[in-house]
Amino acid sequence: MGFISDIEAQIQSIRDAILAHPFVTGVGDGTLPVEKFKHYVTQDYAYLVEYSRALALASALAPRLDDMSWFAGLLDETLNVEMSLHRSYCQEFGISVEELEATVAAPTTVAYTSFLLKTAYDGSFGELVASLLPCQWGYWEIGDHLIRRGLPQHAPLYSQWIEMYTSEGFAALAQHIRDMADRLGAEAGPTELTAMGEAYLESVRLERRFWDMAYNLEGWKG
Repeated sequence: MGFISDIEAQIQSIRDAILAHPFVTGVGDGTLPVEKFKHYVTQDYAYLVEYSRALALASALAPRLDDMSWFAGLLDETLNVEMSLHRSYCQEFGISVEELEATVAAPTTVAYTSFLLKTAYDGSFGELVASLLPCQWGYWEIGDHLIRRGLPQHAPLYSQWIEMYTSEGFAALAQHIRDMADRLGAEAGPTELTAMGEAYLESVRLERRFWDMAYNLEGWKG
């Protein structure tokens, strides 16, 4: 077993809770109220803006040229392809580009992206990779879990979301960063390995909170 398999086994209950989350199961069977999904996609857009900054920092911090190149490519894909597709997808829900750009990040969105950026500035490259993995791998895991149960044919936009995260291209990206985290874990000393595990765990917890945020329509009070 590698670094990631070991730590995943320790947090299986959190991963199971994500797969059983009412937001995730609601997308899977097409019953999720559309207002909850619209809240999710706008918050996800706000997340992607700051996530892109973390990817830029990962490219800058990478000791190896191939890792630097991979993160630079992922940054380009995120900024110039994924976010464009995100804007087009949101229009299907009646969300304009202007509305997306005006999105105020919810408290959980701020907490998650702030953690990623803090890790980028204060942690090692290995810690940053470990903190980024739960998003990339987690979405593939959710998509794979849902597609095995069958697409919600009566909810084509939810079906499209599931298919996006089970595409060969996305699966390859998720596997690549997982393999990178395993390699860095194998190379790390005891102190860094512990820090990588803590970074991974915190991101998984924030992933779960992100689904709570979307489902509960979380926003700022007052």
